[in-house]
Amino acid sequence: MKKLIIYLSGALLALSACQKGEINSLNTPVVGGIVVNPSRSDLFNLVTGAESGLRNNTGTYLDGLGVLGREQYRFSGSEPRWTTDMLGGGTKELDNNTFYITNPFAARYQVARQCFILMQALKTTRTEVASDAQKKAFQGFAETLIGYQLLLNINMTDSNGARIPVADNANLGPIITNPGIVMDSVLKFLDAGKADLTGSDVLFPLSDGFAGFKDAAGLLKFNRAIAARVHIYRKNWAAALTALNESFFDLNGSFTKGIYSAFSTNGGDLINPMYLQPNSTGEVRVAHPSFATDIIGTDDRINKTTLRTSPVSSVGLTGNRDLAIWPTLSSPIAIIRNEELILIYAEAKIQLGQFPDAIVALNRIRTGHNLPVYPGAVTADALTNELLYQRRYSLFMEGHRWIDMRRYNRLNQLPIDRAGDDVWSRYPLPMSETNQ
Repeated sequence: MKKLIIYLSGALLALSACQKGEINSLNTPVVGGIVVNPSRSDLFNLVTGAESGLRNNTGTYLDGLGVLGREQYRFSGSEPRWTTDMLGGGTKELDNNTFYITNPFAARYQVARQCFILMQALKTTRTEVASDAQKKAFQGFAETLIGYQLLLNINMTDSNGARIPVADNANLGPIITNPGIVMDSVLKFLDAGKADLTGSDVLFPLSDGFAGFKDAAGLLKFNRAIAARVHIYRKNWAAALTALNESFFDLNGSFTKGIYSAFSTNGGDLINPMYLQPNSTGEVRVAHPSFATDIIGTDDRINKTTLRTSPVSSVGLTGNRDLAIWPTLSSPIAIIRNEELILIYAEAKIQLGQFPDAIVALNRIRTGHNLPVYPGAVTADALTNELLYQRRYSLFMEGHRWIDMRRYNRLNQLPIDRAGDDVWSRYPLPMSETNQ
């Protein structure tokens, strides 16, 4: 049997050929990728590696977008570039050969590569290993993850571009610098995933980050939720509403229902990279001061931060509120959840001029966070301001504010905290991409 080795961080996670239960560890395996006559456990290993890979460099991605979007300060005794390059301190600029872009960017393509290997293996999978309906589930899950990973990369680089993932890793396509075209490719992967997940039968196990979404119907709802996000980025408002109707969107449902990346302190697994002990002084994440000064008085989302016993300062920047979104090393990190879907619904309704429906959704968010119903003007501008406030606090540090301000041409409204600082609109394309 021909072996195709995919090198990913971690150790091999052994799964029995008949396992359909829980995964106790999601540490990304070193997979002996099978392209001829794979066993069921081979396919399971490829799925596990792909799901686990979603977590790689998540902390770097969220930290970067959080700093660029002035949601947080990231103070690090070992890494000054969070407060120099990322904030444009003095003459500093974003570097195209530095960890904050090269690591998360490469990690997303690594997951896509894993998914292509899985799809290649499916071509020679025997029916006694997986039925046609079960193969469709593997295929649809892989296509969904590829689309999602490409979306995260174009979120970072925007008009500096990205490559569309391809099956042939030796013949990469060109850099596409039109973000709309890249997002259209994201939708193509997602739509292909939707088609394959429809009528499929999920055989493979997933972590508890997918609790409630582990069957074909659940994965299809996950797929459509990501598609709804892409549609609002593309300003396809009606398409966003259609995708929401096929997702797990529930106007009156739990804000936290959704899909997450799971972490644990189990041996060999990954811990949550965003957790830091409160009142730390070495490695610190503190909310940008505007988080507290801009929040409406009774808004309970202030509890996404905790007041420090004493402020912490670095290179002219000071914060007094630690992030409290992930209270333990085992806390999950949201991929997409219902609160975001409610806000997508509100945004689409605003842009379509269907203001009463938008206000119902915005009030669902407001009253769910100890605020009175919307008291403002019923105009597109006023409701958009309200939407962006709600997205800022509901999705705090989940990787959205910088993107939201960019797509609404409001980056110039983000605060400049030191003379000479800059608000960047996009990451540079990694040097590794320009050299290929």
